[in-house]
Order: sequence, then C-alpha cells, then structure tokens
Amino acid sequence: MSATTHTSTPLPELIDWLRDHQVDHELHEHPTTYTARATARAEGVNPRTFAKTLGVVAEDGRRFLIVLDATDHLDLSRARRVLSVPHLRLLREDELAALAPTCDVGAIPPIDLWGVPIYADYGVRSDPEISFPAGTHEHAVRVDREAWERAADVSYADLAVPEDGRPLWARS
Repeated sequence: MSATTHTSTPLPELIDWLRDHQVDHELHEHPTTYTARATARAEGVNPRTFAKTLGVVAEDGRRFLIVLDATDHLDLSRARRVLSVPHLRLLREDELAALAPTCDVGAIPPIDLWGVPIYADYGVRSDPEISFPAGTHEHAVRVDREAWERAADVSYADLAVPEDGRPLWARS
C-alpha cells in the first residue's frame, strides 16, 4: 500500500461546501478505515447507505466521479455507455491525489469541488440519507441525499453491479 498523508481534521472545503449549499449534515470521526465497507461498519450505518466515490478517466482525458453504494462494484461497460466514451478506466492513486490534493486518496467526497461531473448509480438514489468520506480516512459525513444531489448536480444512471449480482429492482 502506498503512503497516504493523513489529516487530523475533515476536509475544510467540504464543510464550507455543505454549509454554502445549505446541505444539513452530521460530521463523524471514526477509527482509520480504508474501504467503504469498513467505514460503514465504523460509522454504524448500513453499507448500502454509505457512498463510495470512484474516479474514472476517458481516453480523451475527461474525468468523472462515480458514486456507488459501498456494497456495489462499478460496471465499466455500463459506465462507458452512460458517459458515451469508447474507453474508460479507473484513476490511479497518483491521479486521484492530483485531482483532489487536499484529500486522503480513497476518501474523496462526492461533491463538485474539483470541476468534474458526478454520476451516481440508481442504488444511491433509493436512500433518504447517505454517508460518505469527509476527505480523510478518519471522518465521514451523513447528509440528506436529495439536498446533496441537488447541490452537487448529480446525474443518475445504471452504473453498478450489485454485490449479490441481482439488479436494483430485485433488491429487497
């Protein structure tokens, strides 16, 4: 695992963004975690209500943030169709660090601070509240999902392969 710079406080720009966009939020500190599922456990929330943020890049250099439930996996074929690009790949750690230099790699919050469009899987839309990283491996925020999606100008699409392989409509 590569070295990650840890900050002792949540991303100040995130807190300002939430306040400026009038998104009610709860800020939580938790033990250091490196995966969305582990963070959901540390936060005591259902992993289907914890959003993980993935960075992707098209071959023409356009970057996007993709938001999924912690339990889901990105389907790159679906994402290519949604984004209308022939080739798409996940950003490498160094590219994520360059995109959001004030965040711990792997703890980027899904907001529009970095000038890249945000796409979320329909699974995220089913939750009235969601949690996501607050820029560090030790902090998360819980927000009203509708307020977040309006403020972040989120576009929804079918982007994920659920953990159990069932389509969204078949989830209980």
